[in-house]
Amino acid sequence: MKFLPLTVILCTFVHLSYGQTDSGFSESIPDTEILSGTYLGNSDRNFYGDKAPDKLDMLWRTHLGKGKTADPRNAGSFLTWYGAGWTCQPATVRHDSTWYLVQPSFGQKLYKINAETGAVIWERAFDDVLKASPTIWENVYNWNQHRLLIIQGSRRGNQKHRASKTVHSLRAVDFFTGEDVWYYNVRQSRSYSRDVDASPLVINDTLYAPLENGHLLVADPLPGCTKPVNGKPEINEIDHIRTYSDEDAIKHRNNVILEGSPTHFNDHLYMCSGTGWLYGYSLITDSIDWAFYTGGDMDGTPPVTSDSCILVTVEKQYIPGQGGVFKLDPRQHPDSAVVWYFPVQDTTVGHWKGGVLGSAVINDYYANDTAQKLAAFNALDGHLYLVNHEFTTGDSVAGPMKQNYYPTPQLVSKHKTGPTIATPIMTENRILVPTYHGLHLFAYDDRCLVKKLDKHDGIFESTPVFLKGKAYIGSKDGYLYCFGKKDAEE
Repeated sequence: MKFLPLTVILCTFVHLSYGQTDSGFSESIPDTEILSGTYLGNSDRNFYGDKAPDKLDMLWRTHLGKGKTADPRNAGSFLTWYGAGWTCQPATVRHDSTWYLVQPSFGQKLYKINAETGAVIWERAFDDVLKASPTIWENVYNWNQHRLLIIQGSRRGNQKHRASKTVHSLRAVDFFTGEDVWYYNVRQSRSYSRDVDASPLVINDTLYAPLENGHLLVADPLPGCTKPVNGKPEINEIDHIRTYSDEDAIKHRNNVILEGSPTHFNDHLYMCSGTGWLYGYSLITDSIDWAFYTGGDMDGTPPVTSDSCILVTVEKQYIPGQGGVFKLDPRQHPDSAVVWYFPVQDTTVGHWKGGVLGSAVINDYYANDTAQKLAAFNALDGHLYLVNHEFTTGDSVAGPMKQNYYPTPQLVSKHKTGPTIATPIMTENRILVPTYHGLHLFAYDDRCLVKKLDKHDGIFESTPVFLKGKAYIGSKDGYLYCFGKKDAEE
């Protein structure tokens, strides 16, 4: 029998005792709206903002600086990274009449920025560069402070190593003040990493955070339930679930990391792993009870489609076949879950050999009932692919392990945009595509006719977000950019 720690029991009492009104909980923070509150907008990972721009005129830019971080391929060496990269998508929050961005950076800082002017409201220093996109959690319990928390991951810290006693690569920051609220020590495991690149989810009052040590953290995010450890408030851990087997660790040379963000669908969380497994974690039984094997490294975050499926991206690493994108029905047994597979061309970019490293995105949130349901994704082969994810062609293609053949979806459009590991975003009529060869803005209509509207030169690896007819994205040149139509400002 598994007994709960005393701190969990006490915090459960706190949750039940504080902040309750006649309706159960205290009201939301007055005059506050969270529009895009986690990576790819919501727990379904299929929302990218409200309104896209028609042009990519630069309206303002804000300096994010540079930061030093350990070189993962050369022990004892360091790299200097600039601006913002994978994934580093800003969150968007309104308080009173002002919209703000919460922007992570390679400059080892988290920023709160006025979305209209680009002015920095506050900045909070971390121990290392920030790759994870922030998750915003509204603490509905009636505490006098820390009502809106930013939960943010980072790399492990330049003064830390794999065997360090403490690696605080996950922490919470107060949205209003920028004050640190709590920390979490990511423990050493067989993984080669103790970073946090995923954007966690808070479901009801429980935090679920995939960690690069290959474990899923289940914890209580409530500030009042922390415990002091070496002078710092540490979050109250409920569970720490190992997702990999020893065989997985050996096969993929300790790449057992959970790098993508979790997707919430039907009482489950779905998480991609470097082990080649897509894991389904049951929120009912608190255990992994579903797993699909692709064989390849997977860094993406699966979106939930309107027909109750998920799209999973696969890198070329570890597989004999081609990387690409799966559409899976997680309601089915893993052996019969594949709806289709779309392979992309092998290529070499840096140390990558091909496939899709970012996430696939869909227009389902925006499209009406009669519109075509489309998926868009960038491949390392330098193309943006647009497919109708509801229809297959009748042809079959080899899967990533070359052991099975699967249906393949209807290709709607293909555009050469340049190699990238970044994730595009889309609405009902716009697609914004970050690449190492610039930022591309496309329009498409009901007949899926696609045309390029604009391009801004630069090196873009992070995921953008739309807000009120503007696009916001960090660049590897050291800046955060706001793009839109200048005429709209005059």
